[in-house]
Amino acid sequence: MKIKTVYQCTSCGYQSPKWAGKCPDCGEWNTLAETAQVKGGAKAVKAAPKQPVSRLSEVETGSDQRLLTGIAEFDRVMGGGIVRDSVTIITSPPGGGKSTLSLMAASALAKQGFRVLYASGEESDSQIKNRADRILDTIAENIWIVADTSMDNVLDAIREIDPDLIILDSIQTFSLAEFLPSRAGNPTQTMECASALVAQAKNKSRPRAVLMIGQMNKSDEIAGLRALEHLVDAVLVLEGEGADELRCLVATKNRFGSTGEMGFFTMTEAGLASIENPSAYFVTKRERGDSVSGSAIAVLKEGSRPVIAEIESLVSPSFTPYPSRISETMKKDTMNTLISILEQRGGIQLYDKNVVIKTTGGLYLKEQAANLAVLMSIASSVYDKPIPSDWAFLADVGLTGELKRVPSMESRIKELDRMGFKQVFIPTGGMRELHLENIRVVEAKFLSQLLNHVFGKWIKNTVFCPQYKDISISYRYSTQFMVYE
Repeated sequence: MKIKTVYQCTSCGYQSPKWAGKCPDCGEWNTLAETAQVKGGAKAVKAAPKQPVSRLSEVETGSDQRLLTGIAEFDRVMGGGIVRDSVTIITSPPGGGKSTLSLMAASALAKQGFRVLYASGEESDSQIKNRADRILDTIAENIWIVADTSMDNVLDAIREIDPDLIILDSIQTFSLAEFLPSRAGNPTQTMECASALVAQAKNKSRPRAVLMIGQMNKSDEIAGLRALEHLVDAVLVLEGEGADELRCLVATKNRFGSTGEMGFFTMTEAGLASIENPSAYFVTKRERGDSVSGSAIAVLKEGSRPVIAEIESLVSPSFTPYPSRISETMKKDTMNTLISILEQRGGIQLYDKNVVIKTTGGLYLKEQAANLAVLMSIASSVYDKPIPSDWAFLADVGLTGELKRVPSMESRIKELDRMGFKQVFIPTGGMRELHLENIRVVEAKFLSQLLNHVFGKWIKNTVFCPQYKDISISYRYSTQFMVYE
């Protein structure tokens, strides 16, 4: 037997006989890691047992194939619970809460009578117990822990305990003796350890659910080869920094549910708490007479459900040649584009104004459905004119100043109606009849028309929009607006 050292890229898997700062294949820097390969001395390989051939139409499935944890937002993202023979990997930045969420899921299933094995290569058994005492009201008898970095010992524990759920924290800290001297975290060790768990999960005679925790690299991706994500059934990303209260669980891959589904949590001293009504969480509760300037309401689509979000803007005079454009909740290029549209198509000059944008609760604006609300919140701050707190804006805005339709208009409007909003502004055309209880739908074609409609008497005779002087549009009878009641 001969041991040969090679250098393997942790990003693409490329192998090189010598180290280099940059991977010749994918171009990433500092990704070549030392790996030991065994040459010669071939040993007998035991053939895998032959699996029977089945007709697809005869394969049995059902709701009993899922394990419901009772953690509402987690079960939602998983597609209705954890599939019994599935492998899921959860990743997040350090301190994001992935270990906390996994331990909460383990406790919830153990209380239902399921057997759970929690293996950790990062924490000792006393550290796990201290965390459990802090976040769990009671510790079930059906949870076993293994504080070890040897995957061989974990596999022995699986055979001894026969768990229904296996949790590994984290996959990059474990190694198999067969592939030594490759260290833990090496691409070979990580893939082989993950493959061993997949074999445990997919056993037809004894299916098990596996929940692996994956470390995140500096590029905010799962550390190791991309092949690890292809190997598992679901990839969950828990977004949110350690100091933030809000945590967003996103399914970037899910073979048994909707990819892109999102769940919301708040980090508390007792662990992660589900936000079961996000539309109420991301909006400041105000009475109709308590409206403030600089606030506008949008409806975002987070996964399969619409979420109402409040967008806040602050516009102030700038005493420097380069006004500030600040936002932690949307891309800076998007923000600058919207400000240019508001200046050119809305007639509001902001070249000497600082503009700050944020959302209530810290929700990130990823889709164009929020663009009209962003512009209206900026205009509200410029004119110091409040928009009624029960009005909403639902449209994208083109470079021409035209309002444009966004996907899932009907479901977004129904969510506004459910939450008691009284009026929503949308683009002209393409709106089918809806059975609404509380809300009135108003259609507009151009941003300039909507600005004049909402801020008419403030726009009149102002230096910001001289083109609107002596223009007045009737709300009820204007040909520019169509109202559905």
